[in-house]
Amino acid sequence: MLLAVAGLDQDTLTKRTKLLASGDWSTLPPEERFGYFFAKKQGREPWTISDEDMRGLVAQFGEVRALDVLWWACRCHYMTRVADAFQIPLERENVFQNPAAKVPRPVRDRRE
Repeated sequence: MLLAVAGLDQDTLTKRTKLLASGDWSTLPPEERFGYFFAKKQGREPWTISDEDMRGLVAQFGEVRALDVLWWACRCHYMTRVADAFQIPLERENVFQNPAAKVPRPVRDRRE
């Protein structure tokens, strides 16, 4: 849903989701790869995040963007754990999608 909120269209969302789920991120730019591997490590074994990992994050993104990556990864991992703990199901639809975008517009005659 966050990717949709970021403005990606459905085709791009589908491709990106498949790419991320595949675990083969070799086609991504180096900074994106580093960010995904960092977030994966943080999500699975947060106690293993080292000063070297943080220096790598800053080297790839700069101080401000590195903080963004760290903060968002922490937030997402936290929300996932809370949802899992309370057994909250995922939404079936994207709650952030514009309701008007869900309803196909009727085709109008150009002469109107």
